[in-house]
Amino acid sequence: MVLLILSMVIFSLVLFLSPSERVAVFVSSPDALQNISMEDLIARYGLDKPFYVQYANWMTGILRGELGWSNSARMPISKALSTRIPATVELLLLGQMIVFFGGISLGTLAAKHQNRFFDHLIRGITTIGVSIPEFVISLFLLILFYVSYDLFPPGRLSLFATDVVYSQGFVAYTGLHLVDSLLNNRLDVFWDALKHIFLPSIAYSMGGLAAMVRLMRSSILENLSKGYVDTARMKGLSDKMVINRHVRRNAMLPSITFMGMQIPSLLGGSVIVETIFNFPGMGTFIVTAAKGLDFPAIIAASLVISLMIIISNLSVDLLYGVFNPQMRVA
Repeated sequence: MVLLILSMVIFSLVLFLSPSERVAVFVSSPDALQNISMEDLIARYGLDKPFYVQYANWMTGILRGELGWSNSARMPISKALSTRIPATVELLLLGQMIVFFGGISLGTLAAKHQNRFFDHLIRGITTIGVSIPEFVISLFLLILFYVSYDLFPPGRLSLFATDVVYSQGFVAYTGLHLVDSLLNNRLDVFWDALKHIFLPSIAYSMGGLAAMVRLMRSSILENLSKGYVDTARMKGLSDKMVINRHVRRNAMLPSITFMGMQIPSLLGGSVIVETIFNFPGMGTFIVTAAKGLDFPAIIAASLVISLMIIISNLSVDLLYGVFNPQMRVA
């Protein structure tokens, strides 16, 4: 239902275009414009009809995988997105893993050493991480680790790895290079893909990681003052066992909610990070489409990003039930 409403809102933006400009949203190839007049195309796609008729025709094409033609990419939008979506998904998953596991570990460490050296150090670093914009962090990492030391290059793959990935013997199971390289038993491609995605994922997740650490630390300290902690200690459990077995599990519930709230901002940040690191994902696709006023590509990308956010939020809701048995009972 949410996706249906969003699709109506997104398609309503098309109505600001003239019928002749709107044709590009429906056709999947310039060949469809040959040997036919614009009036016939307008009549074929019902572009002179009411909104609900045009929307129904558009959704029918979407369900068939026909997203229109992209002038900026010079190919059907569905084909362009098929290569861009896996790159952004891979970056999003790796970034979320850094935020989740890094935030839990560092937040727990800061709470265990409250008001001591490690706590002050972690809080200081996280304050810097929250304060510095993503593009500044991206440029700093690129200059330091690529320009100065040539360790982590920009792009998604090097030339040799690209030749391997797009060769006939390499099977693209998921489109995620880190996963597919392992499934194809190509550790050299895995290492190459990891070197290329390492810096973007760090820059991509730095702000979320800093906020996650602070949230996790506060949540653990709050749970340490609750009655079940005293009960666990009275049973003879050590402080380490109390935190690891009981406190951290309960303290993770607000963090899981925070992860869901971070997803839209992470997808928005991909525009900056992917552009700076020349990482060919949805972010660079949107930037190129916007520069070329490629409205069909922008509309299709908006729809795909909306779908990714809905799926991600649903996954977070399901994960919340895993850590909170009361949610499963309800």
